[in-house]
Amino acid sequence: MKTILNVIWLVLCGFWMFLGYMLAGVLLCITIIGIPFGFAAFRIGLYALWPFGQTVVDRRDAGAPSCVGNVLWLILAGWWLALGHITTGIALCLTIIGIPLGIANFKMIPVSLLPLGKEIVPSDQAYPAYGGQGR
Repeated sequence: MKTILNVIWLVLCGFWMFLGYMLAGVLLCITIIGIPFGFAAFRIGLYALWPFGQTVVDRRDAGAPSCVGNVLWLILAGWWLALGHITTGIALCLTIIGIPLGIANFKMIPVSLLPLGKEIVPSDQAYPAYGGQGR
């Protein structure tokens, strides 16, 4: 089922959101200070391309630098990318078949706003107590 959802997602909004993240990543990598932010954009862009079967978890070792970085990310790129998720989420929710995809878009807003200190993992590894392999 997740493959079918991923293919529909890719056609309807995943490719365009991926391009938005890649553009943000390239623009952020222009300066040396922006390179970590560019890598975060590339990582989330790949997640936005094929999201079903993956989930976002908090990193336990993220500290104050990721908090400061998230504030800078929010100002530089986060709100633009979140606006893209809101727009495509609303458009997808206008059709019955698009409702699960719209909800998935809305679930991606927090990571698009504050990506540092987060990690994208396969869904079965996110909750090891429920049958995943863990770390």
